[in-house]
Parts: sequence; structure tokens; C-alpha cells
Amino acid sequence: MTKQEWLTSETVIEKSRRSYAHFDCRTDIAQQRSYISVPQNIEQHGFYPFIHYQQRQVKFNKETGPKEKKRDICYASHIDRCIYQYYSFLLGEKYNQRVVKDGLSNVAVAYRTDLHKNNIHFAKRVIQFIRNNSPCYIMIGDFTGFFDHLDHGYLKQQWCSLMGVSELPKDHYKVFRSVTRYSTWELSDLLALNSLKDNRAGRRTLNSMLRVLTPEEYKANSNRKHIKPNPDAFGIPQGSPISGLLANVYMLEIDKTVNDLITEKNGLYMRYSDDFIVVLPDTESTTRQILKNVSTSFNSIPGLALEPNKTQYFRYEDTKLENCGSLFGVPLEGQKRFINFLGFTFDGKTVSIRMKTLGKYYYRMYSKAKTIQKSGNYSPKGKHISNKNLYALYSIKGAKGSWITQVDGTQKWHSGNFLSYVQRATKEFGSHESLERGTKNHMAKIRRALEGKK
Repeated sequence: MTKQEWLTSETVIEKSRRSYAHFDCRTDIAQQRSYISVPQNIEQHGFYPFIHYQQRQVKFNKETGPKEKKRDICYASHIDRCIYQYYSFLLGEKYNQRVVKDGLSNVAVAYRTDLHKNNIHFAKRVIQFIRNNSPCYIMIGDFTGFFDHLDHGYLKQQWCSLMGVSELPKDHYKVFRSVTRYSTWELSDLLALNSLKDNRAGRRTLNSMLRVLTPEEYKANSNRKHIKPNPDAFGIPQGSPISGLLANVYMLEIDKTVNDLITEKNGLYMRYSDDFIVVLPDTESTTRQILKNVSTSFNSIPGLALEPNKTQYFRYEDTKLENCGSLFGVPLEGQKRFINFLGFTFDGKTVSIRMKTLGKYYYRMYSKAKTIQKSGNYSPKGKHISNKNLYALYSIKGAKGSWITQVDGTQKWHSGNFLSYVQRATKEFGSHESLERGTKNHMAKIRRALEGKK
């Protein structure tokens, strides 16, 4: 795709639109294309602080139940977002060419615009490879605080390498500085400055405004009390349109090192953001040493550290999967029984939806059903609450898409739900797998939840 094609693409323009309020007025690529495509403008551009908040995530564990985890989210102003999208496109084009040249097209599969596939396809490829290469060893893992620990100097080095230059052009350097020496402004502070509570209603009111602060209010409050610069020589904000691509750029060298090491032995290496898997046919005595070399290679890169609790080793042979972490120093109590990758579980025989993924679906469904059941199907204002949205979002009735009633009473088309995803996975993997096992009784569970039962 050429620059002009990208700048005028309706899909790109639509993706650049955001409804939230920020320090500037809402805009999009169509309105900003003549500004963001001129390097001299970017060289002189003043980037706004990111708005920061902590997103509450519920992690699920079959033994211990739900566990709350907080994730830092930063979102850019509207004009800055357009700039990040444009430079993500420019770098993405070079990245796609580079991975083809380096034989890495099927290695880094997240944040890619050229693969036209999703995690269902990637997981299927990995599991098929395991089955077709019995006996084999499997290593899975991720990196500790991936985005939060990316080393700025190393990122700049990889950025230069991708562009084939010794120093970044001034416009690229300005973008680089904006995501490394970035500043944040707490969402809670902005709510307080607008005399709003830090709750759903307060955030909804804030995001209905033209700007979170008027230009005069922004100038009066632009001080260290509110604006917090990143004090470290590492870390980039999660949530910007360019962050995912920069993570891939950061990993270019190590991806090639590990992939060359593994493919030389007819193995497979795949990475989805900070999650990775290595599959190595067990054909020689050095197989285990090669996997140890993979760990050493990862840990040699600035800012990269394997998460000890999530690094697992398995051996697969004739539909039998066993954890062999003890051979690699993994404590017995930390060893998992199954392979979990990209939302799927493989036990050596069949593929199923990962328990954590199912747990998240049921947790949200039960929470919504419980709210309806406790209210007696009536809002505090006496308005009748229909069960339609619940079934549209969490049942087979909404799998083909449905209209959802918003809080303000307007209708919004919802293109599918979790059951749609399960259906797509079943179609891709085949009905002989166990993908629908966890959701086959979901309608009965919804009805029981609405009756106050479980």
C-alpha cells in the first residue's frame, strides 16, 4: 500500500477516530493527512501527555478462582494518535519487508498488517506442527513486564537498523522521544479538576466533553503536580498505536537469532507479543542444550527477562504430553500439565478453549445476569431492563451479530460474541476437538443465573 492509499483509506480513517475526550479536539486521519505526512511538521510537533489509568483485569485460575490484576493504560491525544498511526504504517511497511528478507514472516505474528490471520490460525499451526513432529520438546514462556522494560538505547538501535541509517531522521527521532521520554497525566486528576467522581458515570461525563480541559485550564495546570515524565531509560506506554510495532522492531535481532537456531534443527519458533513457543523435534542428544541456549539468548538482550513462573518445558510423543521442566530446573510445584498458548489448551490428545478464557466469559456473563436478577429487571428509575442484551452478548442467539441497546437508549450493532469465536475455532480445528465442551450448556447456565441460581 502506498502512502497516499493509506492516508485516503476509509478503513484507516475509521480506525483513527476515537470518541474519548483528550487535551485536543477529536480529529482523524482524513482531517490531518496534510499535516502528519510532512516530516518538518513532526519535527516541530509538541506531543501532549498521555492520559493514564490502571485497568482492572480479572485473571482466572481453576484452583484459586478469580484474581485481580491491574494493567497500566496510556492513551494519546487525537492528533498524536494520528501521528503514531502514520509512523506505525511507515515502519510497518519496512518491518514487513525485513521479516521476509530474514525468513521471519511466520515468527512474530502479533501487530501485523500483512498476515490476515488471527490467533486461531496461529495456534492451529503450532499444534499441527507438534503432532506432526513426534517426538519433540516444547518450550513456552513470556517476558517479565515486556513493554515496561524495553531499553530505549536498544530500541533506537533496532529502529535505525530497520531504516538502514546510523542516526534517525529528525521526524522519526521526535516520535521516538515521544514514546520513550513520554509524560502522563492521571485520569483521576482530570476527573477531579472537572469536579467529577472517579466512576463509570464520571468517566462517561468527562468523555462527552469537547476537551478534558480548556486550553486555558491546560496551561494553568501544566506542572509537575499533574504531568509525570517517565524517569527511566526504559519502558514505552502500552496503548499507543505504535507500541505493538515497536515491540516487534525491538525483537528483530533476537527473533532472527532464535529462529535460525531452531529452524536449523527443523523446529518452529513463534512469538505473539511477549508470549512465545519453541518446538524442537527430539532427534539428537543436543536438543535439550539447544532449548537452554534459547533461554540464554533471550536473557542476553537488554530489558528482556524470561518470566520464571511461566517458562514451561514439555515432551510430546504419540499423543502423550508430559512436563519435563525438572530437566531444565523448573520446580515440581511450578510445572503445568498442559500447553496453554494463544487462548487454547493442548493436552496431547485434544484441543480445547483455555480455562482462563472460559472463566472470563462466565465471570462476565454471571456478573451481568446477577445485576439483572438483583434489580428485578427494573432500573433505579423504574425502567424495565430487558434480558435481550445479556443473550446477545453471551449466548448463541448473538453469535451471528445483534443490535445492543446502549445506556443512552441508542442501538449499536454488535458483530458477534464469544460463542462466535468458539464456532470459528471449531470450524478451523475441526469438530473432533473439544472446543465446544466448555460452552455447550451455556443457555441453561444463563437461565439459572437469571433465577438466582448457579
